[in-house]
Amino acid sequence: MPEQQPPLPPPDDTGLVGGRRETANERLDRNWIELLQELRVAQTGVQILMGFLLIVPFQSRFADLDDLTRVAYILAVSFAGLTVALLIAPVSAHRMLFRRREKDVLVDAGDRVAKLGLGTLAVTIVLVIFLVFSVVLGQTAAWVAAVVAAATFAGTWVLFPFFAARAARRRRATS
Repeated sequence: MPEQQPPLPPPDDTGLVGGRRETANERLDRNWIELLQELRVAQTGVQILMGFLLIVPFQSRFADLDDLTRVAYILAVSFAGLTVALLIAPVSAHRMLFRRREKDVLVDAGDRVAKLGLGTLAVTIVLVIFLVFSVVLGQTAAWVAAVVAAATFAGTWVLFPFFAARAARRRRATS
């Protein structure tokens, strides 16, 4: 899992932080705006996926699903609902903390909840892939597709950022 961002360095004598020529408050504002932009992208996909999942039981072939595929469906719906809640949570927290000068708490908590929401989104997508492959091609193909999807998420969403951050730290340490 990628490490948390290091704490903000103390402001220099001009009140600016981190080499971007921004104050600590400006950095928090920028981080909050970036987080909201990322959440907007994820929320759109999650809401479409959730809508798809909610209509599945009303399809005529749903009654023909085996028990394992039904369990995968219930888990997919559950994780999709959890993902929606997690990815919208920072907006709710913002409303609760608005004008209380708690943006640092908001950015930190929003970052953590967004990461958790992305994790549950990955699980949801793996379950949906299992569900679709199970219905279309059978259980063996479903397991293979789900494992490939899980490995892809682990590689692109966890390992790539981890190793990229580690390489960046090494470059900074040697320069």
